Amino acid sequence: MPDKKTEPWTMASMDELLAFARAMEQEAIDGYVSLAARMRLENRPDLAAVFGRLIAEEEGHLGNVDRWLGGRTPLPVTLPEPLFDDEGAGLVAPELLTSYRAFSMAVRNEERAFVFWSYAAAHAPNDEIRHAAERLAMEELGHVATLRRERRRAFHAMRHADAQADKGNLPTLEQRLSSLLMKQADSVGALVAERLRAHSAEAAERAQHLSREPSAETPLLQHVPQNVTERLVPLCEFLLDCYLDLAERERTEAGRKRAQTFAGDMIRCLQGVRALPIP
Repeated sequence: MPDKKTEPWTMASMDELLAFARAMEQEAIDGYVSLAARMRLENRPDLAAVFGRLIAEEEGHLGNVDRWLGGRTPLPVTLPEPLFDDEGAGLVAPELLTSYRAFSMAVRNEERAFVFWSYAAAHAPNDEIRHAAERLAMEELGHVATLRRERRRAFHAMRHADAQADKGNLPTLEQRLSSLLMKQADSVGALVAERLRAHSAEAAERAQHLSREPSAETPLLQHVPQNVTERLVPLCEFLLDCYLDLAERERTEAGRKRAQTFAGDMIRCLQGVRALPIP
């Protein structure tokens, strides 16, 4: 099996190059299949459809490689490092995902593939491998262009939705979190309930604090994702994003420290609610 750990992205033969090309396409397909399945389970058919389109795109790329192989069995290879990165989409609450974010992730994955093949072409041991790697790099560049067009469409659609969306404010969101935590505390055991009620009290205190001393502005509150306030995990994640953003935007040291403290509170709360069997 070829070892690329000491000298990554240098192809020793055409068979090895095609084996790596196939492994990269399959890695991307597997990643998008997993994301599409999760979106279906989370009742996000819109995003499942987006990932379905990305699967179809990658399967087309894989078909091109297989035709190039001409029926030969590809060499077994191990990629030097995972080149497909879902950028947290497999873990983040689905309410916080958008088509724009999905296409942005796909663009960056294709850009990494372009860099991979550009490097392979620059370090090719002969003209045949160099020409093949250059061809694959140009194909990836075409994929980047296609996905960037899709990302622009998704961006404009998101902007249109934002114009019609309700804006949020931190005290109201914290009060909503406090209520959801108290409600959840009524359906769990005594020890867990005690912790949830403590988190609920902290959320209520943050709401009061922010009402008395408003924070700086964060653009995240210009568009609160649909249904984010209906479930604990997405609401915690959204508030965490807000406080992390504010920690960078606050102009005073006291404001930055408060945002950082609230972000720490949200991380602890998020760890607790992620462990709950929340429907």
